[in-house]
Amino acid sequence: MKKDKKVLIILIPGFPKDEGDSTCLPFPQSFVKNMKRLNPGIEILVLTFQYPFFRGRYRWNGIEVESFNGRNKGKLNRIFLWYIIWRRLNRILKERNVFGILSFWMGECALIGKYAAKKFGKPWYIWLQGQDARMGNKYYSFIKPNPESLISLSDFLSDEMFKNYKMRPANTIPPGIDPAEFSQPNGMRPIDIIGAGSLIPLKQYEQFIRIIAKLVVTRPQLKAVICGDGPEHLKLQELIEQYNLNSQVELRGELQHVQLLELMASSKIFLHPSSYEGFGVVISEALYSGAHVVSYKNPMQMSFEHLHVVSSMLAMTKKVEVLLDDKYLDHKSVVTSLIDETCINILNLYEEVSMAVSSFAMV
Repeated sequence: MKKDKKVLIILIPGFPKDEGDSTCLPFPQSFVKNMKRLNPGIEILVLTFQYPFFRGRYRWNGIEVESFNGRNKGKLNRIFLWYIIWRRLNRILKERNVFGILSFWMGECALIGKYAAKKFGKPWYIWLQGQDARMGNKYYSFIKPNPESLISLSDFLSDEMFKNYKMRPANTIPPGIDPAEFSQPNGMRPIDIIGAGSLIPLKQYEQFIRIIAKLVVTRPQLKAVICGDGPEHLKLQELIEQYNLNSQVELRGELQHVQLLELMASSKIFLHPSSYEGFGVVISEALYSGAHVVSYKNPMQMSFEHLHVVSSMLAMTKKVEVLLDDKYLDHKSVVTSLIDETCINILNLYEEVSMAVSSFAMV
């Protein structure tokens, strides 16, 4: 194959199976789509390890994708999967004009990416996305990253890496939102409180429900919605029934991304009781949709308008009460970061490495 267009290889655990699969990792797919839009002169090749659940090559919004159908199987199956991907990646690096490799999460995608990049002398980065910066990441000792190879999604994750591994990423690039994905709010916000995310213990949605239970004592007409699915669904439904909140709290399940954004634009407050926050794009999406966000964490060291950070469940309840009682609550759109900035900053990393190599070669 002729080596012509420059190629960026993205290694990721999962990727949408088609253009309609909007619930699969919304931020990475927005990043890939907009990276291609901003840089039509380069090719992007996505190698997805575990999902979709089929083996083969396809095009997604005009972008090359190859799925390896890992299905999150363990032990020998996973080692065999790595061997298959390693062979395929080696062939691509021999045949294509690859200028860099980007691994999402410090996991198996980073493990394969590091050694392929080292073998072929290609610039490579790991983009830390969240829980991969927590203590106990079994891949860390095998990858042995250096600070220059790490990109942190937020200041919080950078601090986590330093706290847990005594290593601070040299790069911090937060997730940006794509304004084209949002519809214009109509001014009506019938939903008082919304939450969105995976229904797992770390997200602490039982606190969400307990807070609503306290609020409805004086606000029986309050309307709250939780969007998302996960292992805690049944437990949360039982808690709703225990507090007799069936008229006030609705578990909507997993929604298409456009539906979630529409609900955010119809909500006054986005309640985010998660105990850990890499940089959930839902925070940026809620702020851009005009909702006020109440959270235990601020992913960045800078403050954002309409992001209210509290330190306890009691403080969270009181802050929500204050916001609900404010008849003049401002619902203007707040921008944390735009996807164009994110894409440009990522590409700049590879260009800086390329320029450094060229300068060294000229000496």
